Amino acid sequence: MGFLSRLFGKKEEEKAAAAPQVSVQEAAVQNSIPPEKVGLDGNFDENGLAKRVAKALDDANISDHVGLWVAQTGSVVVLKYNPDAEGVLAQAKQVATSVEGATEVQTVPNS
Repeated sequence: MGFLSRLFGKKEEEKAAAAPQVSVQEAAVQNSIPPEKVGLDGNFDENGLAKRVAKALDDANISDHVGLWVAQTGSVVVLKYNPDAEGVLAQAKQVATSVEGATEVQTVPNS
């Protein structure tokens, strides 16, 4: 199980596997939706950016066995983490920054 499945459910992992590679900009223009709301399949998804970041973390082989969670506030990606995730935090932030539609990445320790 990866981040996508753990955070958003097995159904989202299956959707990502079945969906063709989507250009976020093209999908946003074609469907008249903000880039951060483009889902894994190119359609509107309130958590689209967070799901695409979770998938990117899985694709980067970052372990989902650490206390790291992905959320979004608009086009800002929020990585909430436990101390055991500090070893992968820099890499996770770099991956999240590279996801199309992300304008900023914030890290927040879980207290």
